Amino acid sequence: MRAAPYDQLVEILARLHDTPADRFTPEATFADLDVDSLTMVEISIRIERDLGVTVHDSELRPTLTLAGTAELIAARQAA
Repeated sequence: MRAAPYDQLVEILARLHDTPADRFTPEATFADLDVDSLTMVEISIRIERDLGVTVHDSELRPTLTLAGTAELIAARQAA
């Protein structure tokens, strides 16, 4: 059974930030996490590499929540 998109996203962010996964919440935005544009590109690349779906870094806006990002991933996985 494949992990839920939110859990997959948090795993990517936890590895990228070297931070425990329990530090992330669904309501957190990329701005809350102090994610800059270069890190957005890295997140986009890791989503594609690790999850097999394309989410362009331009779609990862600073105001987008982790839950919203997970919904975007889920929609791409279902397509």
